[in-house]
Amino acid sequence: MRLLVTGACGYKGSVLVPKLLKLGHEVIAYDIQWFGQFLPEHDALTVVQGDVRFFDTALLEGIDAIIHLASVANDPCGDLDPKLTWEISALATMQLADNAARAGIKRFIYASSGSVYGVKEEEHVTEDLELLPISEYNKTKMVAERVMLSYADQMCVQIVRPATVCGVSPRMRLDVSVNMLTMQALKNGKITVFGGEQVRPNIHIDDIARLYIFLLDNPQVTGVYNAGFENLKIIEIAERIAAKIPCEIEVTPSNDPRSYRVNSDRILAAGFQPEKSVNDAITEVIASYQRRDLMDEDRWYNLRWMEKMAKSA
Repeated sequence: MRLLVTGACGYKGSVLVPKLLKLGHEVIAYDIQWFGQFLPEHDALTVVQGDVRFFDTALLEGIDAIIHLASVANDPCGDLDPKLTWEISALATMQLADNAARAGIKRFIYASSGSVYGVKEEEHVTEDLELLPISEYNKTKMVAERVMLSYADQMCVQIVRPATVCGVSPRMRLDVSVNMLTMQALKNGKITVFGGEQVRPNIHIDDIARLYIFLLDNPQVTGVYNAGFENLKIIEIAERIAAKIPCEIEVTPSNDPRSYRVNSDRILAAGFQPEKSVNDAITEVIASYQRRDLMDEDRWYNLRWMEKMAKSA
């Protein structure tokens, strides 16, 4: 298939695109490249640097399917410039969906977020629960989902609500819980946990990439799907890390109310099975650091890097 992947140079895209190429797909990788470009050279890969808000519709010619990953990722970055967040994560999604429908593209996979539910008391947070997003990032994802579903009669719409992703990527992120806490243990011999009772659903980066490929291969699997297979308290994540790296765990008070969990039975029933775990991600981050492939750098923290770019602009 000839695929357009937006946000292709990001944390997930940098793992997904090589998998797509290995499977024989032709890929147009579209990304603004705020955080760099780490994709491999390949005859079937075209990398286009561009802003999704001003997308060139000529790039849609001959496209069989779109995997739309581009957004301002995570709550702090979304709150940094709410107007920009809405333009990129909601308005640009609406424009891309409309242009895709006009171009006759029949497949559209949209990367939403498991955080669209807001803070839920239910033990099993399923796709049918009311969405009560609490940040600009969450709200834009909810709005974009509704936009996408409005095109379900014109194309195959597949929406994924991923949990917090963990594991190693060429375009690494150290501002997501598992990766961040593992790096603290490696660098400082100490993990600082704020609160600790907050729950985070988790998915390994290889599995989220495999899920997008699963959806490509299964156009009958339409609608909205949670994707998170380990709901863990932050303190539990810290304890798993400490079991692999001798380190101190310091728990301090927190006013962060965000506690997310998801139930992913729907995608499991559709036939997808995860292959990796949080423990695998921890092991891989440790190995990458010990090989000196991974260092603690500002560019692996979205908010730090965006603030630095804003100051230099």
